[in-house]
Amino acid sequence: MSNIVVFGASGQLGQCLKKVAETKGITTICFPPESEADILNRDALKKIFETYKPEWCINCAAYTAVDKAEDDIEKARSINKTGVENIAALCAEYGSTLIHTSTDFIFKGDKPVPLTEDDIAEPVNVYGLTKLEGEKAVIDSLEKYYTLRTSWLYSEYGNNFVKTMLKLGAERDELKIVADQVGTPTYAMDLADCILQIIFSKTTAYGTYHYSNEGVASWYDFAKAIFDISDTKVKALPIKTSEYPTRAIRPAYSVMDKTKIKQAFNIEIPYWRDSLITCISKLIS
Repeated sequence: MSNIVVFGASGQLGQCLKKVAETKGITTICFPPESEADILNRDALKKIFETYKPEWCINCAAYTAVDKAEDDIEKARSINKTGVENIAALCAEYGSTLIHTSTDFIFKGDKPVPLTEDDIAEPVNVYGLTKLEGEKAVIDSLEKYYTLRTSWLYSEYGNNFVKTMLKLGAERDELKIVADQVGTPTYAMDLADCILQIIFSKTTAYGTYHYSNEGVASWYDFAKAIFDISDTKVKALPIKTSEYPTRAIRPAYSVMDKTKIKQAFNIEIPYWRDSLITCISKLIS
């Protein structure tokens, strides 16, 4: 296997990629954003490509603070668009295949029908907009790429909804959880495994794909499952989005259709609650 370079390796997906790769006996060359591989530093990036000449480049680096992005457009765009432009341009120059991660937040989410890769992207917040700009940067620079849109990512690493709910559930008697935003929780270990399956498939079906765990849930459903599985004794109360205003608008429905990725790479996708059980068992063991 030729060199696999990972950018954004200190994030939860980057850490999951390293862990899953290790279990498969695969070596990855990982660069956290604070390292010499700052994706906004084109010269530093070029040195990485010149040194390692990667066959594969996996970009997990992103600005993901959805609410903060509304007031920090420049920083969100620099990482989610400009940084991606830098990586994509160097992948083109060095003949590397790029696997780039994106989000369900590029969609408006106003129709209760699973979203396909061909559905029109209409971001309702700055985060989604800048991630869509990053997707377009990849398309403009490369032919050899896989863009994977995912949703509601969680894992044992970093900050995420599962860890927040476990913490708050242990501290409070009751929690109010939004019940009218619907999507699919995605275990980052499963996404990492999918990425490595794509690499080893040797398939050249380049393009954009959707990946999340199977099934459908609201944030309330997700929270209830977390409390039930972890045996956390807290009362969860369902509320409407209007009762929990946030700086950024969220899609009301962002369940993604995974038919394309399952057929292209013969991938079996776990049900979201099954993967949640796996994650929580690791967190509380």
